[in-house]
Amino acid sequence: MDAVVQHIPTEAKNVIEIVVHIKKDLGHEQRNQVISALRMTNGIVGAEFCPLRNHLVLTRYNKDIFSSQDVLKSFNSLHLEARLIGPI
Repeated sequence: MDAVVQHIPTEAKNVIEIVVHIKKDLGHEQRNQVISALRMTNGIVGAEFCPLRNHLVLTRYNKDIFSSQDVLKSFNSLHLEARLIGPI
């Protein structure tokens, strides 16, 4: 098992995936704007809405730069009422 972990790029070892719930129902364009803004945030390495559940966002962040609370603050800074659901 250790041999497998050693071959994972350093960035991948530091990435955490969590699900964030957004209370407000967003349209397609609004969802795209949210994803663009999150991806430009230093520490967040990826974000995408779940295809059939538009109120859930799979968010990946670098744990060496960000915490889950920082991720939540990023959503709140976009004027979204959001809650952490948990890790993947």
